[in-house]
Amino acid sequence: MVEGGSTLKGMLMDLEVVQKGEFVLTSGRKSDYFVDIKRASTNPRVLKEIAKEIAPHVGTRKIAGMALGAVPIAVAVSLETGMPYVIVRKEAKGHGTKGLVEGEIEQGEEFVIVEDVATTGGSTLKVAEALEQKGAVVTKAIVVVDREEGAVELLSNNGMELISIFKAKDLT
Repeated sequence: MVEGGSTLKGMLMDLEVVQKGEFVLTSGRKSDYFVDIKRASTNPRVLKEIAKEIAPHVGTRKIAGMALGAVPIAVAVSLETGMPYVIVRKEAKGHGTKGLVEGEIEQGEEFVIVEDVATTGGSTLKVAEALEQKGAVVTKAIVVVDREEGAVELLSNNGMELISIFKAKDLT
């Protein structure tokens, strides 16, 4: 439960989003800590604060988030900014339209990707590639927590800026 922390940092620390132990990350690497932003994004007070922190970085860009972790953040930031959002699936669905992206994209539209946690940047790059295949332009991603394990460099090498609200070390 979020108690005394009135700032987003305090809220995240109250929720103990950085957990110690043995974990396997999306990248397949092993880690002695895990950043669980889902603990925060399922709490409406904290999610609202996350959206307020991210919103100034969005500008006039549409918002994109990958299922599952980034979807509540994308929705909250969309509500905070009034900008539309799309959801990018991890893989194309096998039925219906078989789409990888849910939502409208027009040729040349600018998007910002929102994420819960960045490690290597691989997931963010996949989202950017899916959007670009639909004609979007992606030059920026915003993440709640950067683990500082290569995401900034990978995205920069692919023409994208990564903005992080926090570094993992800030929350321990």
